Formats: sequence, C-alpha cells, structure tokens
Amino acid sequence: MQSELVRRAQSGDRDAFDAIASARYDGMYAIARRVLRDGAAAEDAVQEALIRTWRDLRSLRDIDRFDAWSNRLLIRACQDQWRGTRRIRTDVGEIELERGDTRDDYATVGHRDELERAFAQLSIEHRAVVVLTHYLGYSAADVGEILGIPAGTVYSRLHYALRALRSAIGESDADSTASPQTTVGDIR
Repeated sequence: MQSELVRRAQSGDRDAFDAIASARYDGMYAIARRVLRDGAAAEDAVQEALIRTWRDLRSLRDIDRFDAWSNRLLIRACQDQWRGTRRIRTDVGEIELERGDTRDDYATVGHRDELERAFAQLSIEHRAVVVLTHYLGYSAADVGEILGIPAGTVYSRLHYALRALRSAIGESDADSTASPQTTVGDIR
C-alpha cells in the first residue's frame, strides 16, 4: 500500500503524498521530540523534513527504503533545527510514567528527571543514535544508512552516549548491572 502511494507521489500526486505524510506524522514527531527534547522544535523539524521529502522524492531510487530515507531527512532536519536554536530544555512535566509501574512514583520521577537532564547534555549526533537504536529498534547498519555514517561509528557514538548517561546519573561502568536498553529505555 505505502509503496503504491510513494510511487504515485513520485509522479507528482499531492493526494498520495498527503496520505503518506498523514500516516507518518505522529511517528516522525515522536522521533524528533525524543531527539530535540522540545515540542516546538520537533514540529518545525518534522515540517522541514516533510518539505524535503516532497522536494526530493523523485530522487528516491528504492521505494521499499522510503521509511529509512525519510528518517534520514528527519534526522538531518533535527540537526539543522538544533544548530539553529541551540536550546536545551527538559520537559519534566511531559515525562510519562509507565502504566502499572509499582515503584515509588517520587523515586521514579526523580530518576527520570536525572536521566532526562543527562540525555539533554548529549550532542545531537549521540541523541540521534540512541533514539534510532533504542526507541525505534534499528540495527547499527540501518542507523548508519539513515545517518550516512559507518556502522562502526554508530557503535562508537552509542558507546560514548551510554557511558555519558551512566556517568551523569552517577553509575560507573564497573557498577552498572543494567543493560543499556534498560537504562536508556527509561527516557520517555
């Protein structure tokens, strides 16, 4: 279904592109929001990515790679947005507590606030790698393709990002018994 819409949009069908954009908007916003940590900046980045997607859609060679290609445009728009604003905001009020979480709510909010602040201190490149691997579940090869970097660089950025997060929340690499996915998974 999406392949047919992409094919039609490539030939200039605005209605097909509107359908694609409508279907992908929420997911794109979620990615941008997690990378930029700012709702308004995320909206701007998504709009810019959609404009770039429409403008460059004819250059897409493999229609089956549309999602990865459009995510690459989104991450680039996030990077441009970040460079343009240089804002760091933590929106503690928007942190979602998991349903059914039996831990002490005050301790949970405190831990997530600390993790949120640590995440905000990461560079945009490191945040993008963490979001793409841990939130979206992309492999290192896919993240490398999206960001236009080698898979080894993805692993390196992920390593340094997780180490910085652990350091910022007071864990040492030696004391850490939680897996990186568990630790990073608390950022929501």
